Amino acid sequence: MKIIDFRFRPHTEAILNGIKNSAMFKASCEHMGFDKWKPEPLDKIVADVKAMGVEKTVITGRDCQTTYGSPSNNKSVLEFCRAHPDFFMGFWGIDPHKGMDAVREVEKVIKEYGMKGIATDPYLAHISPCEARYYPIYAKCCELNVPVFITMAPPAQVAGAVLAYTDPRDVDVVARDFPELKIVMSHAGYPFVHEAIYACYRNKNVYMDLSEYEAAPMCETYIRAMKEMIADKIVFASAHPFVDIKDCLANYEKMELPADVKEKVMYTNACKILGLPVASEVSSLRGKTDAQIYDILDKLFKELGKAPR
Repeated sequence: MKIIDFRFRPHTEAILNGIKNSAMFKASCEHMGFDKWKPEPLDKIVADVKAMGVEKTVITGRDCQTTYGSPSNNKSVLEFCRAHPDFFMGFWGIDPHKGMDAVREVEKVIKEYGMKGIATDPYLAHISPCEARYYPIYAKCCELNVPVFITMAPPAQVAGAVLAYTDPRDVDVVARDFPELKIVMSHAGYPFVHEAIYACYRNKNVYMDLSEYEAAPMCETYIRAMKEMIADKIVFASAHPFVDIKDCLANYEKMELPADVKEKVMYTNACKILGLPVASEVSSLRGKTDAQIYDILDKLFKELGKAPR
């Protein structure tokens, strides 16, 4: 099965050092034992992840210079996208406190750098996602027809972060005010589990990933909703290296998702958000040889636990 990872950061030396020494995440990294990671060359990381079946990844930038004084990591996002344009799709981090400079930056990076979307972190900006300073940014994203990625769960020990700024009910307000805007809530709005599920369910333009919380308390509610209510609204995301992508893929195997739900979550939902052509395993039978068709059906039956005789 094809996979798109909607939140991936390669564990190069620069990325690992940037995360664990940042003003925002230093204490959190110490708490989780982030030093276990050993840096690897970018080309090896990409090759290893592709070997797992991952076709593309979304890599997000972060700009919270106003509130934390740290420079943005957008430069590294651009470098990765240029090094492997077939694998990385960049979402540029935007600081809402920069006003019209931030709005002009959105247009520049989409039109000139080829970024595929915009990333925001309300809990690091210390304001709600439905606060007025975000609205010109959302309007520009609508104009350019690009999605916005809203981080909606603060890690532990992040100085100054306020849990209330990750309430999915505020995303519900944004979805009402910008019905043309594709919104992806990262980290599933945890611990506001029911609010996040319903925000996705009632708004056709709201999606979410479960990264870092696939095995957290109350995760069974997310999984049930994924199977029964919002299969079209969840995208796979690992949050690598905060969670090893191998461990994240293993978590999804344990969920025992129906084959059609799994394909949506792992691949086709992301394609729809990103404007990529959707070629499902089933719809791709046309033009295949008999042997190729048998191989595809054999894989599908095995995923369903019904291997053909």
